[in-house]
Amino acid sequence: MKTLGLIGGMSWESTVPYYRIINETVRESLGGHHSAPLVLYSVDFHDIEALQQAGDWEAMGERLGEIARRLEGAGVDVLVLCTNTMHRVAPAIEAAAPDIPLLHIADATAAAAREKDIRRVGLLGTRFTMEGAFYRGRLEDQHDLEVLVPDASGREAVHRTIYDELVHGDVREASRERFQAIIADLDSRGAEAVILGCTEISMLVGPQDADLPLLDTMEVHAQAAARACLGDEEESRPSGLSSSI
Repeated sequence: MKTLGLIGGMSWESTVPYYRIINETVRESLGGHHSAPLVLYSVDFHDIEALQQAGDWEAMGERLGEIARRLEGAGVDVLVLCTNTMHRVAPAIEAAAPDIPLLHIADATAAAAREKDIRRVGLLGTRFTMEGAFYRGRLEDQHDLEVLVPDASGREAVHRTIYDELVHGDVREASRERFQAIIADLDSRGAEAVILGCTEISMLVGPQDADLPLLDTMEVHAQAAARACLGDEEESRPSGLSSSI
């Protein structure tokens, strides 16, 4: 198996299920006592969030690039950035550790959409993700998806819920109802599925909260990471065992 290098802590609430899903998928594929070889670097999100609010993406790129170099020194084979928003600095990470592939969360999500023959998607996430070309543009330009986002008030509500509630593990029924209404509006505008483009959103809403498919980027990305970890190992898994991805 390949060794994964996880850059997490943004927030740690959503990094926890990454670790669980990756290891569960490896165990289901290989059986026995197998688990995923990985190295996790979890940041102090307080510092990252302050830089986000200041708009200092260059400093964030330098910081995560340095982490990527540390993980390279630890011998990892694949980098996994356990957050959507911070993929804005993916080029800085790739430049800092050019010999290690970065498993991009938008690419994994687009692949999941294609598997379901979905071409028009709604996108929920932080304001940076919903409005920035680094994510929405990648889905549109590189994967030929049509991307719909909530109106200005909806984008503000989603962004505020993520930062004021979900990153603290605070799940509120009123926020769930607000997200349900936003998802229903995207449905009425022709979305064939909605991307939960922040790794914390699945704490709040799930399949039972929508009349159309939800693409959970955290789960999709973690499963893609497990596949990258397994590589050729999955093809040789014991008979009678099936993979969940």
